[in-house]
Amino acid sequence: MDKISKQKLEHYFDVTRKALKKAKHSCPAKTHLRKVSEDFLSMAENYYKDAVHFYKKGDYVTAFAALNYSHGWLDAGARLGLFNVKHDSKLFTVD
Repeated sequence: MDKISKQKLEHYFDVTRKALKKAKHSCPAKTHLRKVSEDFLSMAENYYKDAVHFYKKGDYVTAFAALNYSHGWLDAGARLGLFNVKHDSKLFTVD
């Protein structure tokens, strides 16, 4: 299939929105890793905003790609221990 359906895209928006809410910084404030954690979260949030922008324009393929980047930053942060995701292996590739 060469198209992303609105229903599928909305499902992935929901999954990534939940992951954004769940990802909490696990590194102490005023440390280098906290800055890294903040950068990872900022990248995830910005890609999510990009996805919303493209969705509103009707560009579902680019919106889907931006969602994948957003969730990728969250997954990477969770795997590295930058985020406490409470071992949620449904939203993240942990455990």
